[in-house]
Amino acid sequence: MEETSEFVEHTACNHCGSSDGNSLYSDGHSFCFVCHSYTSSNTDVIHTNTLKHAVQLQGSAERLQKRKLSEKVCQKYKIYRDGQILRFYYHTRDGVLKGCKVKTKSKDFSYEGETPGTLFGQHLFPSSGKRIVITEGELDAASCYEVQPGWATVSLPTGAAGAKKAIQRNLDFLQGYEKIILFFDNDLPGQEAAKEAAGVLPPGKAFIAVLEDYKDASEALQAGKTDLIQAAMNYAHEEYRPDGIVDAKTLLDLVTTPQPPSDYDYPYKGLQSKLHGIRLGELTTITAGSGQGKSSVCRDLAAYLLSLGIPVGYLALEESNRRTALGLMSAAVGKNLSLGEHTHDELTEAFDSSINNWNLYLFDGFGSFDPDIIYNRIEYLASGLDCKVIFLDHLSILMSGLDGDERRMIDQTMTRLRSLVERTGIALFLVSHLKRGSTDSGHEEGQRVSLSQLRGSASIAQLSDSVIALERDQQSNSGASETTVRIIKNRYSGETGVACSLKYNLDTCTFNETKPEKDFDPSTDF
Repeated sequence: MEETSEFVEHTACNHCGSSDGNSLYSDGHSFCFVCHSYTSSNTDVIHTNTLKHAVQLQGSAERLQKRKLSEKVCQKYKIYRDGQILRFYYHTRDGVLKGCKVKTKSKDFSYEGETPGTLFGQHLFPSSGKRIVITEGELDAASCYEVQPGWATVSLPTGAAGAKKAIQRNLDFLQGYEKIILFFDNDLPGQEAAKEAAGVLPPGKAFIAVLEDYKDASEALQAGKTDLIQAAMNYAHEEYRPDGIVDAKTLLDLVTTPQPPSDYDYPYKGLQSKLHGIRLGELTTITAGSGQGKSSVCRDLAAYLLSLGIPVGYLALEESNRRTALGLMSAAVGKNLSLGEHTHDELTEAFDSSINNWNLYLFDGFGSFDPDIIYNRIEYLASGLDCKVIFLDHLSILMSGLDGDERRMIDQTMTRLRSLVERTGIALFLVSHLKRGSTDSGHEEGQRVSLSQLRGSASIAQLSDSVIALERDQQSNSGASETTVRIIKNRYSGETGVACSLKYNLDTCTFNETKPEKDFDPSTDF
């Protein structure tokens, strides 16, 4: 008889309410390993066998030629052939026969008797030992024992879907073993179930076996690949460790791989001298009072990086893409294209000499402040379009799409942005506002900026690798466009203080680095 039905997925059972105990097969029938209800492909319940007495052995242990299982192993595990079906007998820990899983050649399953709550084959082995192997299915357990006789080998009663619960029920038995090898199917459900099950086992005892090229031990044995089964069992040396825990051995390559001080230089010598360049995987916050030139500095940096051929993503949340593009073009060609009238030919020429040659990607979402959408777009810019540097202007606009306490919202936002930077490896420049000064005009008059003045939460400073502050006296009659660039956090080298002065040219929309108008006190400014 040909096998015509294959397992598809674990689903909820409509009869007992189990969330994952029901197994659905390719021909439409299902079987619940919790309540033992069998449903045909036309959705009629054929039977629900819940006999409350111990079943009797039926059939006999025979060599399973196709499975390459010996009569001896079948007899040990009580895998009996009964005509055209296989019976897998389940016992209590004390060896009392309680139930039987029945499997036809077409992979129809049913259950007779009671479920003892044990692992299949558990009664055959002591409650302590050097190692024990747990497989997904009964035939897999027998296959492993066929290859490695003497190893304690058991199987889950309900497959991957019930792995965690089955192991929890028998944890007192399993924890007597020094090493617990989870030899689950080599597919996504099996490997995910192995990780989940490992999480409930005693620390340091769980090891996940990996079988090359074959789905499970039974399939590998049928193919005669006993060496692969042995390798999976013998070399399951890597102790399972939950996500987030790293040992010293794992760190070796990470800490011994030479890395350059930076990935890209800053266009301003003073800033480069202090920060030692732009590094991928870092978050840099640019802050200043209102109208101090934060967006202009970002556009200047972006245009410079783009001119080097670096892919850049730019999310200007409070201005249109036209304004952003014209600002970048202006910085590139040294001409203010946002003021006055400019001909089509003039704008086309500027476009062709800048944006047309750049790997620039803008976010077309002006007025749309759904944070989840913006995070998603940043992720896509980084992973889908390979943007190395991304500018987000600015934090407060991103927050406007959230409800609740400002401090808590900023904490959540900064944590997500930090995680995104770590995960994608981008360099992220974030624009953030300052609190109002002691007077309404404090920052407009060039008040010195400190970390404590970052608006909303200390997490901005804590989760940023660098914080660059801009200071400018907007009311000064002399040098009105002179901007002091101050480093108020530098995780890389610790160097803080005034980095340089920048003078903005309204005609060219660019910054020129200048010498400070005054001598700064090293004790306070450097």
